[in-house]
Amino acid sequence: MSTDTDMTLRDRIAANPRPALLWFVGFALLVAVELGRFTRGFIALGEAVWFFISGIAKGPGWVEGNVAGTLGSIGGSIGYLLTALLLLGLAAIVVKWLLVPVSIVDRLGIDRSAGQKEIIERAIIALGLGVLAALVVWTPIGGVLDAIVTTIKGGLESVASLQTLTSRETIPNQGYQNPDGSGWEGTFMGLSPAWSWALRVVVIYAYAFLLLAWVWKGYDIFREHYREADWTPRDDSINRFRTHYWGIFGLVVVFAFVVMAIWAPALGPVTAEQNLYSPYEHEIQYVDGGEVKTVTHGTANIDSRSQGGSSNVGPLSYDDFGRWAPLGTNQDGKDLFTIISYGARTSLVIGLTAIGLGTLIALVLSLVTAYYKGLVDLLTIIASDTIISIPAFLMVLLLSVVFQEANHPISKIYDGGFLLALIFAGVYWPTLWRSIRGPSLQVAEQEWVDAAKSYGQSPVMTMRKHMAPYILSYIMIYASLLLGGIIIATAALSFLGLGINPPTPEWGRIVSEGRSYVSTASWHISTIPGVMIVFVVTGFNALGDGIRDAIDPESDVGSGDAAATGGGG
Repeated sequence: MSTDTDMTLRDRIAANPRPALLWFVGFALLVAVELGRFTRGFIALGEAVWFFISGIAKGPGWVEGNVAGTLGSIGGSIGYLLTALLLLGLAAIVVKWLLVPVSIVDRLGIDRSAGQKEIIERAIIALGLGVLAALVVWTPIGGVLDAIVTTIKGGLESVASLQTLTSRETIPNQGYQNPDGSGWEGTFMGLSPAWSWALRVVVIYAYAFLLLAWVWKGYDIFREHYREADWTPRDDSINRFRTHYWGIFGLVVVFAFVVMAIWAPALGPVTAEQNLYSPYEHEIQYVDGGEVKTVTHGTANIDSRSQGGSSNVGPLSYDDFGRWAPLGTNQDGKDLFTIISYGARTSLVIGLTAIGLGTLIALVLSLVTAYYKGLVDLLTIIASDTIISIPAFLMVLLLSVVFQEANHPISKIYDGGFLLALIFAGVYWPTLWRSIRGPSLQVAEQEWVDAAKSYGQSPVMTMRKHMAPYILSYIMIYASLLLGGIIIATAALSFLGLGINPPTPEWGRIVSEGRSYVSTASWHISTIPGVMIVFVVTGFNALGDGIRDAIDPESDVGSGDAAATGGGG
């Protein structure tokens, strides 16, 4: 008779399906009411992945063109071949890690040492990827795949166009007041634009927090009914975090910031296309002298500019065209709340991209240096010391100016946002690596790692299964603390005119554009986004403190940094 420890998760759910079924039904309902938005997010993710893969695929051609200009066509061909082989090797490592759970070498009956098996397996996967790429490029298979992808994307776009619970169409707030003053036309249930907009904001945040609570409820159900162990060290960490009110404050602030970024198109009282990007291509209706008239958003913006004195549309007010401005307008007459919402999306994309790449680099290097030590560790220390010796903001500023002045293609992606993310990742990975180098060295000396080596387990498998899980919690702490710094640095660069280029909204540029009105009636242009920056960065720092204290209650940042620095010597 099998015990609970012998049962898989599927078996445990089958033995007690009711809690899982109830949670799944609730989760399905939450997804169904926002299916269009989730589908749009899935499409955006797919496009980002395809953009990344396409950029990587152009690497060999780029190397060939540059090498051929110096060493001739033969040198260019060799550069193309070497770059292609390197990319195939890296792709083989990723594919093996994510998509191939079994050992191909063992299935083929090849008897070699563990290291040789690892090399042979990667070579087989790389060969398969190369053959697949050749078939896609040089045979009709590529056209067939393109047609299939286009069909699937068309179907997803149809689903993405569905109206959702939190969409603007469900609770519209743009309209005009009836000439007789009896109500409003075009708004939700005839409410005023202010109340309609406030209702939509409440619905959006209520839905987002309900979704978060339901996901957490799912984890509690898993822990209570389906987890194999009755207790894990993570339970103590979670319990400590629940009583860490500073960390909970940070979690609420950060989650509200993420919701603002994700739901930016629905949170703004007007759309970005209407008010920011193409104001003269969209019209609004308003009442003037008892008559309903039409005007473009661009023209209305000119008459709604906040430039101090009597020319001002402040927070919680309407402009002369009946448009509700919860945070007022800026010096160009554009809605400030809409700009701030899309600026939050800009900051979040840059921060997550930078932290994601920097964390990946730091994690891989920490595992490799802790496992092999010696020369690899020494070279990494030298590289990190070299980067750290240069002030981070100065290096970011220098590289940003160099790439933008050279009009490099990367500087055009996301109006310079992608370039900033790459620079931040390159500048801050040494800090992350040094923060986790000490724990990595400690884990590498544990008995289970020695046991994995003695059983002939490959280095990659040993690092992935027996070392990485113990380091992730530490890197998560420092990454959350560093994310606030990236938001501040991005805002500072944009404030100086060297960060995100117009028309992409960014908080630092908003502060810069409104600083001359701080002492006037239009103080809100610069003050509100400045307060938002401080509030969000404080939230990220509080969340990082809470995670750190929950994982290791006896730790503190000062001793951790000192240990990391000392370990680097």
